[in-house]
Amino acid sequence: MSKFDYFIVFAEMRTGSNFLEANLNIFDGIACLGEVFNPHFIGYPNSADVLGVTINQRETDPQGLIDRVKAAEGVNGFRFFNDHDSRVLDIALTDPRCAKIVLTRNPVDSFVSWKIAKSTGQWKLTNVTQQKTQQVPFDADEFEAHLVALQAFQVRILNTLQRSGQTAFHVAYEDLQDVEVMNGLVRWLGVDSQITSLNKKLKKQNPDPMADKVANFAQMEQALARMDRFNLSRTPNFEPRRGPMIPTYVAAADSPLLFMPLKSGPNGVVQGWLAALDGKSVEALETGFSQKTLRDWLCAHPGHRKFTVVRHPVVWAHTAFCDRIVSNGPGSFAEIRATLRKVHGVEVPDGGPVPETDVVYNMQAHRRAFLAFLKFLKNNLSAQTAVRTDAAWASQVSLLQGMADFGLADVIVREQTMRGDLARLAAQIGCTTMPALPDNADPFAARLAAIHDDVVEGAARDAYGRDYEGFGFGPFR
Repeated sequence: MSKFDYFIVFAEMRTGSNFLEANLNIFDGIACLGEVFNPHFIGYPNSADVLGVTINQRETDPQGLIDRVKAAEGVNGFRFFNDHDSRVLDIALTDPRCAKIVLTRNPVDSFVSWKIAKSTGQWKLTNVTQQKTQQVPFDADEFEAHLVALQAFQVRILNTLQRSGQTAFHVAYEDLQDVEVMNGLVRWLGVDSQITSLNKKLKKQNPDPMADKVANFAQMEQALARMDRFNLSRTPNFEPRRGPMIPTYVAAADSPLLFMPLKSGPNGVVQGWLAALDGKSVEALETGFSQKTLRDWLCAHPGHRKFTVVRHPVVWAHTAFCDRIVSNGPGSFAEIRATLRKVHGVEVPDGGPVPETDVVYNMQAHRRAFLAFLKFLKNNLSAQTAVRTDAAWASQVSLLQGMADFGLADVIVREQTMRGDLARLAAQIGCTTMPALPDNADPFAARLAAIHDDVVEGAARDAYGRDYEGFGFGPFR
């Protein structure tokens, strides 16, 4: 008995999926049924149904067609491309009784082959005397968009299989000519059937060198050389994934505005502005939401706007440092402070020192400790320390990504342009008055101004490269 109920071949156009299907169908007990979930046809372009299920029935009930595939005699499956019915991914990817076969090909080869097929109208070749050839132009922007979609599809498959503890059978385009690979694939499917030769009916359509197939080959070489194929320019991200901090969200008393605060942001100032917008006190603001009550609020306030405020990484890190490490008051982290002092060289004494007046922990000591804290943050955000990555100093990019799991902010306000940004936000909901805002929302601004220099800026950029890049921050002034 097979360990699988059915199989799915993840592929793309011009990766050799027709040839793979033709060879699978040679085996006794195996049936590959074409592109069963292609949005434009069912199975094959001229088919009326697959296993008695019409295209209209499939649209209404994709699970019903999968059930037919599973119930048919032998081990049956189908080919699936990234633009096919996405509902099937939710069904098949998480089902361990569905065998996953991943077929890949050099994306430049498959892209150029696809362009030639579109140009000539020839998608299969069984007689070489009828071969159609044509040079095609290479469009770098079109190829890059194609590559992004392809990689996103492959990453989704990979991550879902990883999280559900499954493995796939990987086949490269070049493997399709190896009869032993085909036999190994069928053994993996749990079917006791072998072949000694491959299907010879389908022929390779474009065997010429790439330079002969692309009209602007030199430009293609230049375009591909500029593409970062190995993603060397990426900023690595090892921060833990976060969910939205819905209980901290703050709604205006009357206006349809929802503030989604970040832990070390200018939250007191923004909440004061939000209350003043309706002529109310801060106590009149609504907070402490659950997902249900927040959904109720959103439904009750049509035309609402959700916003958050991000601040320069130097200010962000310094606020977290002063509030959570230097301070000894409510919300400070005494245990983490002790660990930072003992392990990471962040020399901040207990007792809530005030560097402006403290004799021992003066501004020079504060600068040294803050630089040590920034060095710790670089390691902490790279998952290289035992200390948790607290939301007070996590990258703001990661916090906004967590927010997006529930709902996106309509407006991301930059602290340095907050006055104008909030005025425009108020105008969007019909408010004509703009409550006053302080010139500087950072209570530690003078302290930071006294210690900031190029060395501090460089250490902050090392720790928060994703925020500098993601929000377009330049050097702090």
